[in-house]
Parts: sequence; C-alpha cells; structure tokens
Amino acid sequence: MSLRRVPLATPKILAEVEDGIGWLRINQPERRNAISLEMWQGLADACTAFDADADVRVVVMHGVGGQSFAAGADISEFQKERANAEQKARYGEILARGQDALAHLAKPLIAMIQGYCIGGGMAIALKADVRFAALGSRFGIPAARLGLGYEYEGVAALARLVGPSVAKDMLFSARQLESDEALRLGLVNFVCAPADLEQRVRDYAAGIAANAPLTIRACKAAVALFERYSANAEADAVDELVNQCFDSADYREGRTAFLEKREPRFSGR
Repeated sequence: MSLRRVPLATPKILAEVEDGIGWLRINQPERRNAISLEMWQGLADACTAFDADADVRVVVMHGVGGQSFAAGADISEFQKERANAEQKARYGEILARGQDALAHLAKPLIAMIQGYCIGGGMAIALKADVRFAALGSRFGIPAARLGLGYEYEGVAALARLVGPSVAKDMLFSARQLESDEALRLGLVNFVCAPADLEQRVRDYAAGIAANAPLTIRACKAAVALFERYSANAEADAVDELVNQCFDSADYREGRTAFLEKREPRFSGR
C-alpha cells in the first residue's frame, strides 16, 4: 500500500496512512513541536479520520525532526490565549477536543518518543496505549516552574501509570527524567537506540495490524473502562484550585520569566 495523506486544516499536524498504520506527526520542529491551539484541533481531526478509516489498524504518533516528541504547550500563545482562568476555560475546550480524541481513539495508539516529551507533550504521550522511547529522551511536567495548574485528569492519568509517590515527585520538583528512569518507573514500555527506534516501532505496529482488530478493540475498551477516573465533588474542588493558579500573580510571573529566559520569583499569590 502506498503512503496516503489525510487532509487536515493545519500543516502543523500531519496524518498519513501506510500499510495499515496511521502516522500522526506533530510538525512544528522549529519550536520543538510545542503544541498550539490549532494543533490540538488538528490532533482531534486526525483521530476522527483514523477511527473512520477501515485501512487503519493501529496509529503511531511522533514528533517531526527527531529532536522533540513535543516540548509542551506553545507558551508564546499564553499571553493572549491563556492569561487567566476565563481564557483558560476557552483554551481548555479546544485542548480537550484533542485530548479526548486521543483518549477515545478505538484503535491502538503508540507513542514513538525521541528527544523532549515535556508538559503538554507528556499529556499526549500518556494517552497512548504503548510508549517507545529513544535513549536520551527526556520527560517532565514543568507546571510548578510556570505557576500554572495541572488539571485533575492529567494528574490522575500520571498517578495511575507511575503511582502517587512518583507522580508527586515529578509534579513537585518539575524535574526531567531520562529514558532509563522513565522505563524503570513504567512511564514508557520500551527503550532503544535512536537509530533503531522507527524500525522497532514499525515492526511492533505491523504485528498489531496483522492481529484480529475486533479482539484488540474489545481489549482496549475493557482496559479503558477499568482505568477510567470518576468525576466527583472533590475533583471539582481541584478544578477550583487550578483556576486560582491561572488567576495568580505567580502565573503571570512564570510566563514572563519563561519568555525572558530567567528564573521565576514566586510569591505564593
């Protein structure tokens, strides 16, 4: 089967189909594949197309350029698109379309990670069913260095995967993990040399594509039901704490410090 391009509204997300595999490519290498609003929508559109395409048995997502899977949200947009809790709500609606589409993709989703997998990039990688990483890749959630709030669903997904203690370490310290530690902690399933990464993923994906698709669909649905988080009043309280972060002076300071390439000075207000 020849490579077939799936048309999308943004060139920053590419979707292609080849030999039963849907390739979902994050394509903003000049910004380390930082995810902008239009790219969240592009992720949603690509997932919808792949789910409806009978030729696609499995989906592989990765960052173009080999230096970064995705280095988080595009923080250059935050001053005009995510400057407070009200704007955060609108931003969150579009972001949720992309995250929900990844989470509800009925077909197996593989993350092929090389380079930086940070913040929003981690959120995307956590939606995958299986994660491959190249040696030297780095993982982290820098929310505490920016003063922004990290929503309950993302925290819950991380804690389910690596356990509450490791999740708190990652979130409190905002430190970056290297690939060997990510493998030991269960954040990724496989680690291999950068030169071998794509072929390893192709071989693995081809094996899935050759298996019974109805069986795989049923298994994925069963695991998703098992791990689904429950919305409750306590989660609403977490949402309020997240909103306080987005309306805080610390969040303004975090954004400014990032753009000015200096250390932030947080006050707790």
